[in-house]
Amino acid sequence: MTAAVEIYTRPGCGYCSAAKSLLTRKKVNFTEFDVAQNASWRDEMYDRAGEGTTFPQIWIGGTHIGGCDDLYALDREGKLDGMLESVKAVS
Repeated sequence: MTAAVEIYTRPGCGYCSAAKSLLTRKKVNFTEFDVAQNASWRDEMYDRAGEGTTFPQIWIGGTHIGGCDDLYALDREGKLDGMLESVKAVS
C-alpha cells in the first residue's frame, strides 16, 4: 500500500523545501524519500515519474501530481485541499 502523500526530495533543493512547507501548512502527513539517504529512491522516482524529472516529485493518493510548481498550482486553483481531504479520509 502506498502512503497517502509521498514526496521524493534531495538536499539543498529549494523547491523541495517549498513543497514540504506547503504540505506542512496544510497539516498533511507525508512520507519523504530523501535520495541522499537511499540512492535507490532516485531510480524508484524515475521509474514512477519518468526519466529526466526534477525534484521534488509528489504523489497524492497514488496519483502523480508532479513537482513543486504543480503542487502550488493545484492550491491556487482550489483543487489541492479536496485531494488532500480525500486521502486523509482514507488513511
